[in-house]
Amino acid sequence: MPVPSTSASPARPSDAAPSTAPVRRFSMRPLMFENCVCTLSMMSFVALIGPIARLLGLAPWQAGMAVTVGGLAWVLLARRWGAASDRWGRRPILLRGLGGFVVCYALLCSFIVFALRSQPPVWLAFAGLVLLRGMAGGFYAAVPATGAALVADHVPGPQRAAAMATLGAASGIGMVAGPGVTGLLVAHSLELPLLITAVLPALALLVLWRWLPRSEQHANAATGPLKISDPRLRRPMAVAFCAMFSVTIAQVVVGFFALDRLQLDASAAARAAGIALAVVGVGLILAQLAVRKLGWTPQRLIRAGCALSALGFASLLLASTPWALWAGYLLGAAGMGWVFPSVMALAANAVGAHEQGATAGTVAAAHGLGMILGPLVGTLVYDLHPAAPYLLVAVLLVLVALWPARAPVSALEVRRVG
Repeated sequence: MPVPSTSASPARPSDAAPSTAPVRRFSMRPLMFENCVCTLSMMSFVALIGPIARLLGLAPWQAGMAVTVGGLAWVLLARRWGAASDRWGRRPILLRGLGGFVVCYALLCSFIVFALRSQPPVWLAFAGLVLLRGMAGGFYAAVPATGAALVADHVPGPQRAAAMATLGAASGIGMVAGPGVTGLLVAHSLELPLLITAVLPALALLVLWRWLPRSEQHANAATGPLKISDPRLRRPMAVAFCAMFSVTIAQVVVGFFALDRLQLDASAAARAAGIALAVVGVGLILAQLAVRKLGWTPQRLIRAGCALSALGFASLLLASTPWALWAGYLLGAAGMGWVFPSVMALAANAVGAHEQGATAGTVAAAHGLGMILGPLVGTLVYDLHPAAPYLLVAVLLVLVALWPARAPVSALEVRRVG
């Protein structure tokens, strides 16, 4: 999806062209491919971790830790990667981050294959999974942050929500395809999906190395670092956290809800939960494609998306059949499909061109924090009542939708406050 570079746009500093030298038209396609295949690989790992843990003798909490550590590394490093891309350029940081992920993910898959064949002590299997998953998450934290900053460099402010939604739709395709591809391949061998999904990120690295822009803007060395307390980032950070917090709660409790509220047996509950999560991917894809047609501002999309998602999750308070569960998840995902790209655009539009990487990294860190706390809070609240997590999510999203908008804070005002 080629979009014109903003070199001809005289608008705000955040819309300034990354270079005065003539460059070829910026294309979203390399980033879309990377988002799709890397999400596919990561979702495949999540789908496989349960059977892998069982075969290696790991406890459920150990399997959960192996997944969670990736989100923790994401939170700790996303801002650093984003700020580094402001200073050293998007291309080198994006390639280094993805390159590190390719190596670490390949080592992770190789270690799992080795462990399945040799059955090492449980402590060694657990340590290997946590270490390699954490390293992979730490390197991959560079990719979404730097990719979002790259889009902000080349896409004018009014078009950023649509551009971010395009990347989100590509991730949604990977989210849906990952478990499906895994299910097909695992019928032949548990190792086969690991080996194949280890190759896909390497293909994405080759694509980005070939087609990423080589001419770009760097931040002035005298420019101070963007503070996490910057008032321009308060709303984007809060919305990003609430959105990911809500989604991860819905993901972690759906299987329990199908068992306890819908009164399904284990097999039927697993099937209902799997379809619900697949519906989430479909809803995200359709909603993010619709962003391109609506032409709404990021703030309007956030309000409408939170309201729609709250309605979907609130409907689950009355759900008594799998179809009601799937309909609620479809509405909830559709609303989030408007929120996720809009919050990235909202943040990008609030800062200058030299701050885009640090800003995208900050929003990504807020997402990561929501990924860590969501499952913990969701399972604790679920003990009160099976519908309690959905009530919590619905109320939280309504509050975000009703959050009054204020005049944007300028960079000059931020410097005065500092």
